[in-house]
Amino acid sequence: MTAEASPMTAEASPMTAEASPMTAEASTTAPASPGELILPSYQRPSGVHPPLDFSRYRSTALRHPKRPLVLLPHRLTEITGPLLGDDLITPTDADLTTQHGGEPQGQRIIVIGRVLDSDGRPVPDTLIEIWQANAAGRYRHSREHHPAPLDPNFDGIGRCITDSAGRYRFITIQPGAYPWGNHHNAWRPAHVHFSLFGRAFTQRLVTQMYFPGDPLLPLDPIFNSVPDEQARQRLIARFDIDLTQPEWALGYAWDIVLRGRGETVFG
Repeated sequence: MTAEASPMTAEASPMTAEASPMTAEASTTAPASPGELILPSYQRPSGVHPPLDFSRYRSTALRHPKRPLVLLPHRLTEITGPLLGDDLITPTDADLTTQHGGEPQGQRIIVIGRVLDSDGRPVPDTLIEIWQANAAGRYRHSREHHPAPLDPNFDGIGRCITDSAGRYRFITIQPGAYPWGNHHNAWRPAHVHFSLFGRAFTQRLVTQMYFPGDPLLPLDPIFNSVPDEQARQRLIARFDIDLTQPEWALGYAWDIVLRGRGETVFG
């Protein structure tokens, strides 16, 4: 099987392997004692996000949680950070086409969007990490088995921090489809993985962005594990001719909504 894992994370539910307090079922906790710090809990909406065990995505039968989640204490490490500063994230991190000495192979694309809360307000200072296959559909990963060529000028990893208006921008290469062994003649549609960190290391959300008009979308068990049709459509980026730069790059726009009726699907 082609590994869905990446240097940044590993996948274990129909969208991701990350079980985050922002997407897990809310747990019941004892009443707070005076002076005790209580963090907000996040309810996982039903009927929107994919189930952790989805029969058409075969490996979830082995790796979905089979016991109740254990509530771990939130100490200083869990309730603070990430404090990245201005020096750790550079503009080069968000341009996946300039991280090596040469040009990567494939169609250059620009992906922009905003991170929004349930009321449509921007969420600034959010760390966004992305990872993806190269134009031939191959990840740069030790467990990758797809016999497609690696690109010496493309790692497939990027990151940025949203600005004061919640905006992000990446320059990358259109990823290719790849076989993944889930069933006979199974191919994953082109997609980019997104990871978002909140105000604490325990507040992490992971999802995937797809591309319009991909003929593999109706056939993909991971994409179709999302039970709500409108929610599935929100995972597909919008082609933007105004964002497209002549003779250089195609443009796509994709907003990420954290909560509410129009929220993005997270694993």
